[in-house]
Amino acid sequence: MKVQWQVSKKWQGSFVGIFDFITLEQIESLPDDDPQNAFTEFVRIAQASLVILTRNTDTSQQEGWTELEESRHSFMNIVIGAAKKYEIQPFASLSVPRLQQFDEKVHRQFQADLDHYLTQLLLDNSSRSKRDSVTISPQLKTSIRTYLFHLRELIERSDDLSDSRRDALLKKLAEFEAELEKKRLNLMAVTVLAITLLAAPGGIWASADAAGKLLNNIMREIGEAKASDDSTRRLHSAEAPMALTGPRPNDPDLVGASTRSGRRDTSLDDDIPF
Repeated sequence: MKVQWQVSKKWQGSFVGIFDFITLEQIESLPDDDPQNAFTEFVRIAQASLVILTRNTDTSQQEGWTELEESRHSFMNIVIGAAKKYEIQPFASLSVPRLQQFDEKVHRQFQADLDHYLTQLLLDNSSRSKRDSVTISPQLKTSIRTYLFHLRELIERSDDLSDSRRDALLKKLAEFEAELEKKRLNLMAVTVLAITLLAAPGGIWASADAAGKLLNNIMREIGEAKASDDSTRRLHSAEAPMALTGPRPNDPDLVGASTRSGRRDTSLDDDIPF
């Protein structure tokens, strides 16, 4: 039960806004092509900031309790705003309650329902990520590193490259090689590498098209690994995405109750072909 205090004349209040929860740099780093993933990451950052903002709040006094509720209200405000941007239902259809109508019960229910939906989003994001990536076995890692070693040699010996262009290509190879340290390799990283190398000046494509053969070998081995990866697990890329459901399906007072699923249709999304 919320404690009621006599209003203090000293309390002036302080507005807690979006930049108390997330920085411009963090906003810039949110994925542009995946609304579900972007929303999930936005909420993760905002929740961590809320914990920091309220960790040392003294709720034994009215001022502290007011600060706590304003921070929680602002959190709800920006999450609903992000949900509208990314079209994540049911939160995109929610109305932000006025401060006078916001209390601990509203916050706790919002957090509980948000966690329920985020659990579904996180698990679905994981499944979709596996469709767009391939497991990196030790053998595959060794093979690709061998091809990268020879590509690096061709780039370093090329006479047609300026120093800045050579450095940029070597940096791209290093970035791709760093991706090999992950458990799964994102297929977009493979695509970026191929596009970058194919756009390079003709010098590295000499010697009987050695660079082209090396790049094709990388693409072939990753393609074979992807085919093997997909054959060992059940894929859902051709099926409709899982519909988000509320924690209380029969409760008409479900937070953000909406008849729309709000999920983008990924049923036509294809794996990158090899």
